[in-house]
Amino acid sequence: MQIGEVAERTGLSLRTIRYYEEVDLVVPSARSQGGFRLYTEPDVQRLDVIKRMKPLGFQLEEMRELLGILDALSAGDDPDRDKHLDRLSGFWTAADERCQQLRAQLRIAEDFATTLRSHLPSN
Repeated sequence: MQIGEVAERTGLSLRTIRYYEEVDLVVPSARSQGGFRLYTEPDVQRLDVIKRMKPLGFQLEEMRELLGILDALSAGDDPDRDKHLDRLSGFWTAADERCQQLRAQLRIAEDFATTLRSHLPSN
């Protein structure tokens, strides 16, 4: 599929997808004869992983490392499997902690919105 369809499916902008290509987080699987980027389903799934890491504050290097680990583990014959699984566990712990922090921030924001609403006249 072309970059426009990928952008629509992932909710990422064309610019963001191109940026992720520039920093080697995702590489189109092929190019058309006209030079258009062509993506496969695994490319879209990779972009989805990146998209979900972003709000958790993961840096580009961390994204690159995690994607490399996921690639190695999915290849099947990973000589560093135990090392990769250990590191993957660290990423899970970091993601879980960041989710907890975001939930706490959301509770604070919801409390604030409720406070503001309480000052408005009833309808």
